[in-house]
Amino acid sequence: MKTPPVESTAATPKSSSFAGDVFKLVSGTTIAQGLMVLASPFLARLYTPEDFGTLAIYLSITSIVGVIACLRYELAIMLPESDEEAANLLAVSLGFSLIVTCLTTLAIGWGGETLLGWLNAPGLKPYLWLIPVTVLLDGVFQALNYWNSRTKQFGRLSIARVTSSAATVSTQLGAGYAGYATGGSLIGANVVGKTISTAVLGEQIWRDDRATFWKAIRWQGMARGGRRYKKFPMISTWSTLLNTTSSQLPALLLSVFFSSSVVGFYSLGHRILSMPMSLIGAAIGQVFFQRAAIAKKEGTISLLVDITFRRLLMIGLFPMLLLTVIGKDFCIVVFGLNWSEAGVYIQIMSLWIFMQFISAPLASLINIFEKLEVAFFIQLFLLATRFLSLFLGGVFDSVYLTLLLFTASGVIIYGYLFIWILIISGNSFTRYIVLIGNNSLYFLPLGLLLVIMKLYKFESRDVLLVSLAIVLLYYIYSFDFLNYSFNKTRT
Repeated sequence: MKTPPVESTAATPKSSSFAGDVFKLVSGTTIAQGLMVLASPFLARLYTPEDFGTLAIYLSITSIVGVIACLRYELAIMLPESDEEAANLLAVSLGFSLIVTCLTTLAIGWGGETLLGWLNAPGLKPYLWLIPVTVLLDGVFQALNYWNSRTKQFGRLSIARVTSSAATVSTQLGAGYAGYATGGSLIGANVVGKTISTAVLGEQIWRDDRATFWKAIRWQGMARGGRRYKKFPMISTWSTLLNTTSSQLPALLLSVFFSSSVVGFYSLGHRILSMPMSLIGAAIGQVFFQRAAIAKKEGTISLLVDITFRRLLMIGLFPMLLLTVIGKDFCIVVFGLNWSEAGVYIQIMSLWIFMQFISAPLASLINIFEKLEVAFFIQLFLLATRFLSLFLGGVFDSVYLTLLLFTASGVIIYGYLFIWILIISGNSFTRYIVLIGNNSLYFLPLGLLLVIMKLYKFESRDVLLVSLAIVLLYYIYSFDFLNYSFNKTRT
């Protein structure tokens, strides 16, 4: 029997501004990241680069599998007009996450030790059993996250992120000060944080939306949704797998060609550079996805992309250029002299991360326009060029050459993605290239001042203090424009 349409009983908040929704996500993420930032200097002195390298290798493995746990059906949750269809897609996503977890368990039991031999990471052997657990948590959280975005309850996600960060940091610090400062403690703390955040988000969604789920979710509805959005598992799964594999490739191949210490330096450097992405870029991208699904129907995609890009540019360009100059000084002051090498990695990789920062939040247009084939070929080329750059650097036994080639490949691919996004949204990319160049001029006086200070061998602490003061002035000056830009998209 055909299931009758169900009137949504999901909690639907009043219309809110783009800025308000971003603020809800950013505020929670800011607190969560703030806890990590405050704890980082202590963790860097408790744990060794090898310990962080072990964690990075573990997260690389789980991220590659976990990101496709739902076979990308979680992306389709945002697209249907009815909450009934979306609820069935949520059920499909959760079902596949369980299936993928079972398959992961079998794969780890059969070939886990062989994998660790290839990666030169025997220290991970005691923690192989946690890989399927993490995959399940990642899959469930992704599905709940997109349902949460659909209902615009962004405050829930903020709460989940804060509790996750607090649990992870407290466990890492507690284990370290108790004398158990090992890579295993870092892994265990990460699993604890994921478990708590998934439970918190799931409890809030179940409390508010369970009536919708009970009435709407049917086997027939799940089958219809699976067939309607079959391009997501058939195409998006592979492009996402390629993307995640390519992003995790450095940690894996650096371990193969060099050592866990090098992986640890890379992990810390990448985390610092990615902080704007995870703190603000991801929040803007998540809200942009929800707004873009509506803007496509209203014919306002071009304006939405224009304003969103200007925000990203204003927020991200200045600090990325700054870290290109003072990355080493920053790591010496904040994390200690033993981590100065991570600062050199930051200086090399900053341009790549900036290109990712301005293009990745807008990349949801690929799903909005259902151009999944484009995403697949972009990710295939990205994986190939990254592998080649890392392999060549490893063959020549040079970490710096490896990172330089890796950065160059990232700049080229994300630059192409950025241009493609502008074209498909109806914007002229040449105007935005000029805009990036003009905004770079704001950094020129500070950059020259810092270069002079470094040439005259000023202390790293003094260089960092001057940098922080000028960055603060820059954002104070930019605040009025940012506020005006946000308000232009109030709905």
